[in-house]
Amino acid sequence: MTRHGSARGPGHRSAREVPAGDGHHAWAVAGPATEPPTQPLAVVTPDGPGHERDAAREAGWDHHAPGNEHGHGHGPAAPAGHRVRVLLAVLLVPCALAALIGLVVLRPTSGPATPAGAPLQQPVRGQVTAVQTTDCSPGDGQGRCAALVVAMSDGPRAGRDLVQIVPLEPGTPRFTVGDPVVLGWSSGDPDDPGSYQIVDFQRGGSLAWLAVLFSAAVLVLGRWRGLAALGALVVSFAVLLLFVLPAILDGRSPLAVAVVGSGVIMFAVLYLTHGLSARTSTAVLGTLVSLALIGALGAGFTAAARLTGLDDQATALVASLGSGVDARGLLLAGMVIGALGVLDDVTVTQTSAVWELRRANPQLGAQALFRSAMRIGRDHVASAVNTLVLAYAGASLPLLLLFSLSGRSLGEVATSQDVATEIVRTLVGSIGLVASVPVTTAVAALVAIWEEPEDETGRRASPRRRSRGRATPRAG
Repeated sequence: MTRHGSARGPGHRSAREVPAGDGHHAWAVAGPATEPPTQPLAVVTPDGPGHERDAAREAGWDHHAPGNEHGHGHGPAAPAGHRVRVLLAVLLVPCALAALIGLVVLRPTSGPATPAGAPLQQPVRGQVTAVQTTDCSPGDGQGRCAALVVAMSDGPRAGRDLVQIVPLEPGTPRFTVGDPVVLGWSSGDPDDPGSYQIVDFQRGGSLAWLAVLFSAAVLVLGRWRGLAALGALVVSFAVLLLFVLPAILDGRSPLAVAVVGSGVIMFAVLYLTHGLSARTSTAVLGTLVSLALIGALGAGFTAAARLTGLDDQATALVASLGSGVDARGLLLAGMVIGALGVLDDVTVTQTSAVWELRRANPQLGAQALFRSAMRIGRDHVASAVNTLVLAYAGASLPLLLLFSLSGRSLGEVATSQDVATEIVRTLVGSIGLVASVPVTTAVAALVAIWEEPEDETGRRASPRRRSRGRATPRAG
């Protein structure tokens, strides 16, 4: 309402009541104050009617601006945050449904694939109890082999000893007393040492302790969020072992299986770890866009570089299955799945940075949020790209060493099938990683300005709580 005082000459100024952004009646007073007012006073606006909104905006009181909503009701208009959530749902729900439909369509229909050729050996376990140097052939006098006495733990000779002769060559492991080993039994005569072959060491105990140490570290630092992250890790392994691998072995398109599996992992992991919120949905959207870019670039450049995907592992897989496998599709599937983990890290970090900046300063607009978060994103991308390159280089270190001894030029080595595959994999993943930063940051900035800022406890700050930290302006 408006109060008009009596006319006091040409110098009299009109007055308008302007709320101070709080639910209480707190008002700024113009003119000399004599005693506490018994009713709301006014902010003097020298330009007359129609300018009280500008004065409120300059004082930071505009309750029509995002983040400064006033407690007065103005009808049943839907809040902007709700509309943004609806838009995110419209964009993401069809993608989630497509991933679920893909799980059904691409699910393996036949049983486990059986390798062609020689039958698989049955693994049996034992422990080395004695090691002695001996001749590889009786009487050759060279002593280039070792005789291992193995106490069998299971299998047809459980509880009895077995002697195995292994060559002492640079490419064979060295065995000592107490080593737990795995032997392959060909299902032949259980008393014939020739029916057995030492194939590996037992590593279950050490890996279990490492997994316990990892889980403890995650739980100590992450607490409930860490427990959710461990659950998401279980989901990721379940999708890979129960869907991705069986579907590819069943003859499904490796790229299609990888896209569907990555989508399921992305939705499950991000929402399970970070909760169902606009912030998580923003990270999911940025990850989706970046994965689509990686898939498109990977398909284009593997075809342009004429990469076949037939490395040693793929060739061995084709020989084992005895049927055709889309080797180039396997290469693309590896690119998509390999990039997903790094993309999750970058998109979640950028989204969290935008929301934290918004909480620290609720007055920041979309452009200011974007610029501030991009400064964080550039540092993150610089380190993440280096991490991605070094990860691929470390995994291919024996291959790189082999090529360094080949006497070929750097250009010949770089354009060879194996090295060019790693180069395309690394650069395509890095481009998607770089693109994810501005995409995710822009979407997060646009969404965050319509979200109610959170306080230190993670709760939505009410207009009254936000206004208490703001000094009440005085009329000059």
